[in-house]
Amino acid sequence: MNFRSFLRDIIPDRLLPWISRMQELMRTKSIRAAVREQKLQSIYGQLTEIVPDITHQYTTFDIDSEYLITKVRAQHSFQIALATQTLQSTDIPLRDAITIADIGDSAGTHLQYIKGLHKDHRIRCLSVNMDSEAVKRIREKGLEAICARAEELPSLSIEADIFLSFELLEHLTDPFRFLRGLSETDCKALVVTVPYVSSSRVGLDHIRQNQKHDIHPEGVHIFELSPEDWRLLFKHSGWAIETDRIYLQYPRKSPLRFLLRKYWKWCDFEGFYGAILTPDNSYSSLYDGW
Repeated sequence: MNFRSFLRDIIPDRLLPWISRMQELMRTKSIRAAVREQKLQSIYGQLTEIVPDITHQYTTFDIDSEYLITKVRAQHSFQIALATQTLQSTDIPLRDAITIADIGDSAGTHLQYIKGLHKDHRIRCLSVNMDSEAVKRIREKGLEAICARAEELPSLSIEADIFLSFELLEHLTDPFRFLRGLSETDCKALVVTVPYVSSSRVGLDHIRQNQKHDIHPEGVHIFELSPEDWRLLFKHSGWAIETDRIYLQYPRKSPLRFLLRKYWKWCDFEGFYGAILTPDNSYSSLYDGW
């Protein structure tokens, strides 16, 4: 029995809804303080104007509470800040069309954000997802989308100037070959975010909890790596790290930061790790096992 199950067993049922509401209120306040501290407020507001409704961001559940809206929008703000930095740093002239492919895109939201924020660029957007429902939802927004596994992209000759990969790598059984394949295309950059953990581990929580039922790739993490180990993986797979950073779901300067850190590690993730990568085979070319 894990600690959460133990708490549920000893706390009276009548108190559980109240405790749940208090937890959501605390998490919401924590994220809002983190957004202010990490200077993401401005882009948070811009994204809200561009896509006001993110209820159906995912196929498996709705974003239907103040806490979930705040959490997801803050995460999007971190991701789009990285994508914007990438767009501004590429050597593609404004007069040229730019192709941006979002791998693992669930709703087209990030590409809507990018088009709304960068109207001075000629941007062709492409979404990739193995979930046909997600692809249908994206196409209904007037965006281009294909139904394919992320690992298949290099073999499908999908070309893009910038690839986006948000919370995808931890779901892949072989992130090495996936990243290696992308690095051999003619792309300018790859923007990646993954859950932040201070110590690497294998996920597979359904096995840890002895849950014997069908598992969809979207619902399970294979590898949860620390930034140090992700950096090694990136370099081995054919990438240079132009910049990277960590977004935390709590404020570093809070007097309660130690407790908040422990709490977020217990209930979710402390935050997310993101990197802007450019192709570089300095290390991958030395490995003859590809």
